[in-house]
Amino acid sequence: MSAVERLRELPPELRNAGIAAAALAASLLLPWYEKSYVPSGSREFVQSNLSAFGVFSFVEAAVLLVAAGVLFLVWARANQRAFHLPGGDGVAISIAGGWALLLLVWRLFDKPDVSDPGATVGIQWGIFVALLAAGALLAAGARVRAVHRPEPPNPVAEEPEPRPPREPRPPRRRTESTAVTEVLGERPEWSGEAPEPPGRARPSRPDPSEEPTREDPLF
Repeated sequence: MSAVERLRELPPELRNAGIAAAALAASLLLPWYEKSYVPSGSREFVQSNLSAFGVFSFVEAAVLLVAAGVLFLVWARANQRAFHLPGGDGVAISIAGGWALLLLVWRLFDKPDVSDPGATVGIQWGIFVALLAAGALLAAGARVRAVHRPEPPNPVAEEPEPRPPREPRPPRRRTESTAVTEVLGERPEWSGEAPEPPGRARPSRPDPSEEPTREDPLF
């Protein structure tokens, strides 16, 4: 699918936001200011037009950044790029348009500085085109927010590989108290007197038949 076909499939309010951003970026090439000065060796004023790039400063750079950001957003939605902006696309476009409009209004009263100290700077028609484009961008953002179309779904993240199941542990053998009692209560197999330890001789008992008889004393 070509880029033109993808742009045609965009919602009309988002497409209008892209047109307004493109117009805002193109307006930077138009004459924004008029410079009046007296050349050296002459007594007459000379006027020359200056575009936004001729006196490029923070204001002009911010306006260009706003237009580029909205154009990137429209291009990303046309290519089904999935990402989420805080508040949605409509809020982001409205903030961008409002910020550009505020900077342009401020530039109407605060003229840029020029290199010639004796020159004066006036306003030309190109900056009004930029004001209209910024206002259209703000309105397009409000329209996108009002329609509230769903954003492209995020791609399904790759599921992690399942871990191999753990081998079940053998059941722990429980020793019953009765079994311990039976073991302790069993009598040993041998009977009689306890055997002597090895290496130790047992004293022999005298045989009672061999004991001498004691004779009774004579009276």
